Amino acid sequence: MRITGITTHVVGTPWRNLTYVQVHTDEGLTGVGETRMLGHTDALVGYLREAEANHIAGSDPFAVEDLVRRMKYGDYGRAGEIVMSGIAVIEMACWDIKGKALGVPVWQLLGGRVTDRVKAYANGWYTTERTPEAYHKAAQEVVARGYHALKIDPFGTGHFELDAEQTRYAVSLIEAVRDAIGPDTELMLEMHGRFSPATAVRLARDLAPFDPAWLEEPVPPENLKALEKVAAKVDMPIATGERIHDRIEFRELFESQAADIIQPDLGHIGGILETRKLAATAETHYMLVAPHNVGGSVLTAASLQLAACTPNFKILEHFNDFADAEIKKVVRGAPQVDPETGCFEVSLAPGLGVELDVDAAAEFPQQRARFDLWAEGWERRKPE
Repeated sequence: MRITGITTHVVGTPWRNLTYVQVHTDEGLTGVGETRMLGHTDALVGYLREAEANHIAGSDPFAVEDLVRRMKYGDYGRAGEIVMSGIAVIEMACWDIKGKALGVPVWQLLGGRVTDRVKAYANGWYTTERTPEAYHKAAQEVVARGYHALKIDPFGTGHFELDAEQTRYAVSLIEAVRDAIGPDTELMLEMHGRFSPATAVRLARDLAPFDPAWLEEPVPPENLKALEKVAAKVDMPIATGERIHDRIEFRELFESQAADIIQPDLGHIGGILETRKLAATAETHYMLVAPHNVGGSVLTAASLQLAACTPNFKILEHFNDFADAEIKKVVRGAPQVDPETGCFEVSLAPGLGVELDVDAAAEFPQQRARFDLWAEGWERRKPE
């Protein structure tokens, strides 16, 4: 079996463009992969066009390791977010093809299943007015849909510092959410790399009474020494890793022991097997894995294949019940959260267990998607 070519489809919303890639073969099997790019969609599509000619066309889709190695190192330049995301969508699609050809789900090819359900947490649910009353109501609706976990960034446009008034307001939002969801629902606290170490530590202490399940990316991701300072002074799990685009770059994070939960994005770090390798290393450092997942249903399906075969997998992020829920229709077999359990059921279907509906995808053309965390009202995900 050989790859004959690829086709690329961009599904657009005002705040995110989702890039789907179909990989075609000479035996009629087609696989699909997905990633979500912020501000670099055209660059990704351009890279894939070159990579198709230089590396992908004519390759054996079963030889995943070889194709990833050639795409990553064959152009000599150091692979960053665009290249690693391009690798990811092709790699996912190759696993999809391989699973379909063999009649088994991808998790079966990666060591077999260790669980039959994967807990989900909701994100993208707080697109309402930024008040305690509105957040209280929105959080209740999340729980009513069956979720047992949710995440929120309550800090407005905070950057490095947050003054006393803004701090009290952020605390009031979290107090309202915790009141709405009760003591047993996990509440993840997102900081989006906003703060200095001192500010992050102060805010973590202010919010500790509301029992956050983790403190995510409290400082900008480039300086792990700063993260160590935070980890040494807060009494809650630290989560980070969504903006690390190469498995090798996690080495320093592992050595520092500054995180308890790593959050690689399968769509940015080279795909399913690259993330599975990373998860195995995390396991040796007693760290859990909770992938960043701001994509659509193909990326969710790929993340669930990883979850099914990964012993130290904690939970999976999910936007698509709340933000742009209508885009779920572009994927047949889209994973759904069971309202009785708050979990995804692990798919038994071959490959990734999903198919791209090209006609439905065409209903959502690419947009000039913007997501600026420093702009007023960013949480509504409706840029001007």
